[in-house]
Amino acid sequence: MFSSTQEEHCAPSKDPVKYGELVVLGYNGSLPNGDRGRRKSRFALYRRTKANGVKPSTVHILNTPQASKAVNCKGQHSISYTLSRNQTVVVEYCHDKDTDMFQIGRSTESPIDFVVTDTVAGSQEGEETPITQSTISRFACRVVCERHPPYTARIFAAGFDSSKNIFLGEKAAKWKNPDGHMDGLTTNGVLVMHPKGGFTEESKPGVWREISVCGDVYTLRETRSAQTPGKLVDNESNVLQDGSLVDLCGATLLWRTAEGLFHTPTQKHLEALRQEINAARPQCPVGLNTLAFPSMQRSRALTSLEDKQPWVYLACGHVHGYHNWGHRSEQEPNTQRECPMCRVVGPYVPLWLGCEAAFYVDTGAPTHAFVPCGHVCSEKSVKYWSEIPLPHGTHAFHAACPFCATQLSLSQGCSKLIFQGPVD
Repeated sequence: MFSSTQEEHCAPSKDPVKYGELVVLGYNGSLPNGDRGRRKSRFALYRRTKANGVKPSTVHILNTPQASKAVNCKGQHSISYTLSRNQTVVVEYCHDKDTDMFQIGRSTESPIDFVVTDTVAGSQEGEETPITQSTISRFACRVVCERHPPYTARIFAAGFDSSKNIFLGEKAAKWKNPDGHMDGLTTNGVLVMHPKGGFTEESKPGVWREISVCGDVYTLRETRSAQTPGKLVDNESNVLQDGSLVDLCGATLLWRTAEGLFHTPTQKHLEALRQEINAARPQCPVGLNTLAFPSMQRSRALTSLEDKQPWVYLACGHVHGYHNWGHRSEQEPNTQRECPMCRVVGPYVPLWLGCEAAFYVDTGAPTHAFVPCGHVCSEKSVKYWSEIPLPHGTHAFHAACPFCATQLSLSQGCSKLIFQGPVD
């Protein structure tokens, strides 16, 4: 099932050590205009040649802005908590030889390892939709991985900027913990959800929590940027597990461990499934023409429809070729179409294979489609994502297709596909 190149990428026993991958929800294997440098749809975290992790060391309580500036200019990593105009607590961080740090955010400055921009639902037609005002922080979060087995990965809100500083200003939510250490939250927060039972076909959604700058776990604030923090959740941690979701208020990332990726379908396997469907020569029950799913590469691009492209009536699941009758609405011709097979009325959309293997919870055949977008993957994968509430805006949650981020229909999140075989 695995191609040799992918085994090299995924096998936990190979060197360099792979900690895992962060995959952005809403992209079908790559960004619309292709992956470029640090801006891509998935980011692999490998053990660095030299450790770059940091850990808290000296704490300074400063009463003048000049003193605060002097500490920040020392060239060490630090986190500044501004309590008032006259008082700032600066926590210096020193080198940690046992951890590697990876930073994620909207900024293209050098401290950011993985540049993430706002995901626009359904905007995968080869054009990147410009965002007028991003809600993702420039230095959104950091993932710290232990360099020795079991290579535990932990997530923290906020990232260090080009001056190696994190600043929590007067308006940011911050506090002193009972043990005396300072902590706080970023403006729009970093939310995390660990699925119950890992990332398998048996998994169930966990509870969304907020992660603090120091990595503690809190219940959600009333709204995304409220100044009052939620309650501390003592019995939960910031350790990422296979299938953990990280929301940066504008983009959601899926964490896959190296071990978890080893069990996902490879591109070779997904291509074999595509060819298997096409080899069965499914036909349009009306036009009797043979249908075929486009190649993985064309499915990723989503730039143009193929002549043999399968289309589906989502309300019933009957798969057809494209035809131009059965409209119930002239304004939006494909939202209300009557299926010629069973007369059920509903949306009529082209089908596209889900190409991002990291979103699959199993290696099953692509038999189900998300509603209303028409992305196709295995039944268990469709059902898993249909149950996951993803953050949307400042306080809403809804399920969405992982391949294009389109919000799923509340009445019917997925549809079982009914193919007609050749009549000859």
